[in-house]
Amino acid sequence: MIQTIFKKQTLLFLSAFAALLFLPLVSFASGGGADIAPSIGPVRIEFILFALTLISVAIFHHHTLKVALIGLASILAFKFIFAENFDFLHHMLGETSIVDQFLDKEARQGEWSILLNLFGLLVGFSILAKHFEDSGVPDILPKFLPDDWKGPLVLLILVFILSSFLDNIAAAMIGGTVAIVVFKNKVHIGYIAAIVAASNAGGAGSVLGDTTTTMMWIDGVSAFDVLHAYIASIFAFAFFSIIASRQQDKYQRICKDAKADAKIDYGKLIIVLIILVGTVATNVLFDFPALGVWGAILVGAIFRKTPWREAKQALSGSFFLISLVTAASLMPIDVLRENVPASLESAFGYGFLSSVFDNIPLTKLCLDQGCFDWGVLAYAVGFGGSMVWFGSSAGVAITNKFPEGRSVFKWIKGGWHIIVAYVIGFAAIALIWGWEAESNKK
Repeated sequence: MIQTIFKKQTLLFLSAFAALLFLPLVSFASGGGADIAPSIGPVRIEFILFALTLISVAIFHHHTLKVALIGLASILAFKFIFAENFDFLHHMLGETSIVDQFLDKEARQGEWSILLNLFGLLVGFSILAKHFEDSGVPDILPKFLPDDWKGPLVLLILVFILSSFLDNIAAAMIGGTVAIVVFKNKVHIGYIAAIVAASNAGGAGSVLGDTTTTMMWIDGVSAFDVLHAYIASIFAFAFFSIIASRQQDKYQRICKDAKADAKIDYGKLIIVLIILVGTVATNVLFDFPALGVWGAILVGAIFRKTPWREAKQALSGSFFLISLVTAASLMPIDVLRENVPASLESAFGYGFLSSVFDNIPLTKLCLDQGCFDWGVLAYAVGFGGSMVWFGSSAGVAITNKFPEGRSVFKWIKGGWHIIVAYVIGFAAIALIWGWEAESNKK
């Protein structure tokens, strides 16, 4: 019976996509020519297809990869049929050779580097998380963490600090790994959302802490011009961390004692440290932290067994995010640049938009447009993605460990404090710092 219902829902879903693909024919025919972008009223068809994909991800959260792939295929089909100058290879590979793009940061224009980097980080950090779990460190942490609601609070603080100099995906995965152990596999979904939010908040003011801030740095934004994002992050963190910690303490109190036979595997711990150092080094040198991650994983494989099974389990979530990021990159976001000026109000709106629309193309748009307050924007597009699980790469990564987090409705219901915290943080930076627009060209 359940299978029959699901098949009917799937058929209805596919039919809706197919029907929507034919809608541009009517709009295109009535537009009077190929120079007019197909749309339904004032809304471009690409945005409607992408919105339908996101809605379907929320509804069919047990089949997110299939939904994302179908959505991407629909958008590509539309582009190939109706966009006269659409060149998918140029969009993915850029104008120069891949070698030149890798060696020259300013020449990197294709989407391949961002997609490959994200994929490498998501899969690689799943291996890091397993190495960290097997190192024995999470087993002895209860000795040092308070045994009431302040225990989960301290863990969130550690995630926040880690993300200031590590990639936010790594910080979230380490935090999630510790949570599984110290809470005996019973982690409240509101606390899962808080781990993601802590990693995004910690990385918002650091050019090493998030892909978006690193993009700003590469494009010429000074590291000091994003630093004041921590004003918003600290206020937001102060709000959601206490509520989420109390949620978790009520749901499952932290273990009071470490395991009696807990021992540190220093070999595993060294591999974790090598991966983290490699991540930072290749992020600074090549804007490609995944290179350091996988180089370190291969080095570690020499003296410890690599948990390849973790990488296999992370593939589905990784391909899901890559599909969404690719679909988002195909959106005609120039429409936003033409109609939405850089301002405090638009940055605030971009924060909510980044919760469902990938923040990487949004950041590209703003860098091209210029005249933003980069710290305000970094907080908005970085922390804003925490409001929905697929709004940030850290959220996608952590749901590989906590599949129950893939329900948008449960995420928002349990993590409602993240949405309120975003507004509080933005209000704080607006009142304390204001809006100081800067060009990204130094």
